[in-house]
Amino acid sequence: MPGHHRHRPLNSLRSSLANRLQHAGWTLPAALTGCLWLKGLHPDLPGWPCPLRALTGIPCPTCFLTRATSAALIGDLPASVQWHAFGPVVAVTLLGWSLTAIRQRRLVPCSLPAWPLGAAALALMAYWLLRLWLSFALGVQGFPGFPTS
Repeated sequence: MPGHHRHRPLNSLRSSLANRLQHAGWTLPAALTGCLWLKGLHPDLPGWPCPLRALTGIPCPTCFLTRATSAALIGDLPASVQWHAFGPVVAVTLLGWSLTAIRQRRLVPCSLPAWPLGAAALALMAYWLLRLWLSFALGVQGFPGFPTS
């Protein structure tokens, strides 16, 4: 099977990269948390614009979550919740992930059951739909700084 041998080096490379990230990437959560903390102290630092909002004009489920997380990391919980209700939760999760990854020297310190991630995704979608409904159906400010219809 000639085609079979072509996939082996790619799979080996993928496996090697995953293994290196798992064992050497343990500083990534702390680096990400540090960058977001710095962004909280200096909000004028450049960030990444939302591609969905840029293309459609509609904020995505995570729009304003970076600002909310940054605000929570510097202790400004009222501003964090105003930007996005999930900001404090993401900040605490990042801090916990960072500390555990550093302590265990592993990018993914433990295996997570799927249900918390699924529950978080459902809650995020429900929150997003509520914000869209407030903004576009009721004309109430569902997203900070975003014009209502």
